[in-house]
Amino acid sequence: MAKVKPGSWMAWLMLPRFHFIPLTVILVSLGTAVAAYEGFFYWPHFVLAMIGSILVHMTVNVINDYHDYVDGIDLNTERTPFSGGSGVLPSSLLKPKQAFWFATACLLVAMVIGVYFVLTMGWLLFPLLLVAGFSAYFYNVYLSKWLVGELFAGLNLGPLLVLGSYYVQTGRYGGEALFASLAPGILTANLLFLNEFPDRDADQKGGRRHLVIVMGKGSARFLYVALMIVAYLCIVIGVLAKWMPAVTLIGLGTAVVGWKAAGGALKYYNDTRHLVPVLGLNVIQILGTQALLTIGYVIAATVLR
Repeated sequence: MAKVKPGSWMAWLMLPRFHFIPLTVILVSLGTAVAAYEGFFYWPHFVLAMIGSILVHMTVNVINDYHDYVDGIDLNTERTPFSGGSGVLPSSLLKPKQAFWFATACLLVAMVIGVYFVLTMGWLLFPLLLVAGFSAYFYNVYLSKWLVGELFAGLNLGPLLVLGSYYVQTGRYGGEALFASLAPGILTANLLFLNEFPDRDADQKGGRRHLVIVMGKGSARFLYVALMIVAYLCIVIGVLAKWMPAVTLIGLGTAVVGWKAAGGALKYYNDTRHLVPVLGLNVIQILGTQALLTIGYVIAATVLR
């Protein structure tokens, strides 16, 4: 951070936290893969959906940094590689207004793409885009203070993103796409949930109200493990009920990493220094599970049909 010059391209590249963007890339690919499994694939829509979704994710990351700086959260939090924001604004590498307008520009471009899809694929997509846009832009202002931050994180980077990517291919919503999105959504909520442990005190001082604050770290750690188990059960139930192809069971391949992450969270929930490697395992487990689900659908669409 000390080597980065204020206003430099490196500062701008750090601001959107691109290391979290693979989450969006995987989920757009999952929704598209489910559509391909059902016989629908139009690559220009895949590319546009990917660009629009990445821009929305960038909006979330940057506007989060802006509000956390303004509210004083990032000035008090103990940053880790996985939580605490980009550090760009507290380090005075960019001005807060620059971050605000960057996020606004990203969302406006994403909205143009959304309007195109609504006009070409149907108005049923509009409510989904409305919820996604509102929660992306107003997460810090409202949702993170209403005890629904984890819910909307899981909803947006889960069912809404997968269903939206599926819809722009098929022109409709589908039960299989919805069920396939449940485990990814739960895991995304869990990603935010565990990342809130190191930030608990700073978040509380900054006016946030989330589950780790309300429950306390001691109780919240058990919910983290429970949500992980539920996510894996969604995959198993989906296959047993024949709502998902059997090959998607490869999503369970991250269970060993999940077991280690769960054990680490239960043990080091109140020790940030030892919790940091656990946060890394959590990211690997979540992205890995979602990626394997996507690969399962790609195999089902291209090899097993």
